[in-house]
Amino acid sequence: MKCRKLVYLAVMTLFAALAMTVPQVAQEASQQKHSVTHHHYKLVDMGAFGGPESYISGFEYQAQSQNLNNRGILTGWADTSTLDPYRLSGNSYGNFCFNYDGSSCHVSHAFQWQNGVKTDLGTLPGGSSSATAWISANGLIAGTSQNGETDPLDPGFPDDHAVLWQNGNITDLGTLPGGGYESGAQAVNSRGMVVGWALNTTPDPYSMALWSALFDYYEPIYPYQARAFLWQGGAMRDLGTLGTGTDAFAMAINEPGQVIGISYTNSAPNQITTPCSTGPIPTQDPFLWEKRAGMIDLGTLGGTCGFPFWINTQGQVVGYSDLAGDQAQHPFLWTKTSGMQDLGTLGGSSGTASMINALGEIVGGATLPNDSHLDAFLWDGTMHDLGAIDGCSYAFSINARRQIVGNTGTDCGTTGFLWENGGPMVDLNTLVSSKSVLTVQGVININDHGEIAGIGVAVNDRTYAILLIPCDAEHPNLAGCDYSLVDATDATRASPAPFMRKPTSPNQKLSVDPMFRQRLGLGRFLPNAQKPDGNPL
Repeated sequence: MKCRKLVYLAVMTLFAALAMTVPQVAQEASQQKHSVTHHHYKLVDMGAFGGPESYISGFEYQAQSQNLNNRGILTGWADTSTLDPYRLSGNSYGNFCFNYDGSSCHVSHAFQWQNGVKTDLGTLPGGSSSATAWISANGLIAGTSQNGETDPLDPGFPDDHAVLWQNGNITDLGTLPGGGYESGAQAVNSRGMVVGWALNTTPDPYSMALWSALFDYYEPIYPYQARAFLWQGGAMRDLGTLGTGTDAFAMAINEPGQVIGISYTNSAPNQITTPCSTGPIPTQDPFLWEKRAGMIDLGTLGGTCGFPFWINTQGQVVGYSDLAGDQAQHPFLWTKTSGMQDLGTLGGSSGTASMINALGEIVGGATLPNDSHLDAFLWDGTMHDLGAIDGCSYAFSINARRQIVGNTGTDCGTTGFLWENGGPMVDLNTLVSSKSVLTVQGVININDHGEIAGIGVAVNDRTYAILLIPCDAEHPNLAGCDYSLVDATDATRASPAPFMRKPTSPNQKLSVDPMFRQRLGLGRFLPNAQKPDGNPL
């Protein structure tokens, strides 16, 4: 599974609160601290298919994935007991494993879970592994599967194709008509419109299919163009690029069929490494694609690099962009009427917006004055600091009820949090109904029924996809549920998970989501990987 350069921010900003706003919000939280109560949650462990671990997409400061819909269907992928047949293929960067964790290197299959039943979604004929990326409101699932063939442009490595699962049946979406051997689906809507990336055979020294996302130097691995695609009704089309750009990448699609992604705007590299990307690369702008208008350049906040993370049903887009000079990045909101709006920060230099709901409420994270640490934020026309546990937090998802989830704890990598009813932020581990063998390490999505998708970690450091179901009136008579309420005073105690898996440091400039990296193909180079200088990653 190969793809593009993938660059994600590890130090992000929360929000630029007005001078009066921060004390006001703090006062409100203080007044409500002893009156807010929370429901317990039942933790459902997705387990695996006989192998060591299971996975969901998302994490590490980007929420551009949807693993859970309002029907309560959770998607992900899980290890089987079979070792990956390509694990010894190797290249100068080490051996290949389908998953980002090279310690297990097992074949993995996509799955869906609903009402206690986990279904193996399988792979394309002849393929070994598959993974999911997105589930639509009506249960269509987009992802990637190996097809049993190898890539002639990268001998020894398996082909990956974008796929669509519908009612348990898998459809190979293929590759672009112009040539190329690999593709991956990123998102799908209820109309069966699928978007993602596909590689062609046109050489490109600044291809988005690069390995530079993992560290601060530019090292092309797959020097061919990456293009954004839209698949519908059996046909895949190239969405083109902005200006004279060579590469583009589609990231998400909403129910009306509007697509967001990134595109180079020209082919000339900027001689600067920006907070948005390891360079030098050409100018990269976020785009919105519509059927009638085609690809629309959303611009930036003055810099040479921007990234969109979410689009709601109204066509409002959020993400982050470099400022002029490319030394800092801020979260943005883009609308057709107002263009790109800088949402500011919490007083620090940087921030990003992860998601916007149908009501226009935005969540993300930003640094505080002097970039002392990262806090989660809620923006509803004014930016509100949601606080943090152990000095770091980042919000991934918000539902229609204004419930917000994300990660918090040391370096934002130790536990999942829930924020609701005006706060304060609570450690989700304090809300789990009964003792579990897993600790909630991170959460990524919350649906409109309060159900939460995330990752749990066991005492042996193995991680598993989990679903947290609230013990409330919408979910009556759940076995193992404690229907008593938890007072905020008890739930706000700091209790980070004792077993931390690859924590993300807020001092890092860049971060790459391991699950996202896997489903785009970068995971293939991780096990025993080395930099070109021979040093380990």
